[in-house]
Amino acid sequence: MFTPPSSTAISRRRLLQGLAASLCLGATPWLHAASFAEISWDALVPRNWDPMKSFEDLQKLSALPDSDPRVQQLYDRMRKVWDEAPTVASFDGRQVKIPGFIVPLDSADKGMREFLLVPYFGACIHTPPPPANQIIHVKSDTPVKGFKSMSAVWVSGTMGQARGNSELGTSGYSIQAKRVEKYREK
Repeated sequence: MFTPPSSTAISRRRLLQGLAASLCLGATPWLHAASFAEISWDALVPRNWDPMKSFEDLQKLSALPDSDPRVQQLYDRMRKVWDEAPTVASFDGRQVKIPGFIVPLDSADKGMREFLLVPYFGACIHTPPPPANQIIHVKSDTPVKGFKSMSAVWVSGTMGQARGNSELGTSGYSIQAKRVEKYREK
């Protein structure tokens, strides 16, 4: 004897059929968005890192003219501390989403495959580069188009700990980008 399915079974079946159909059609932006944890730039700095400890003698040098060789030595020491800034190991391999500004490392005309992501406008271009734990080297398999230097973006992808040097700054992290999109506030 045939027993008709309950309304719960029908609803569950329709839900599963709809989910399967949307997976096949690629219409699941909510699945992709949920896989990237939004992070802040502050989270990339180890809690116990205090770069100012390296500059306790700064007060003695504040009255010196810029031409004094000790000022250049201080700048060189600052650059070394910034370039060697420690990173947070727990971000290695994580799927993240982070906002920032683009500093191109290759041609922006045909799309960029590599750029630095920095936390504030002008970093690495108009001002000295920030610490390495505040610079992310972004790589994309497909060219990222429609952006220029200092465009505000969201970058989503897999983060790694990878110190890299470029003429624009030393990065402490990397991201293999899955998505780069125009920055919009929530």
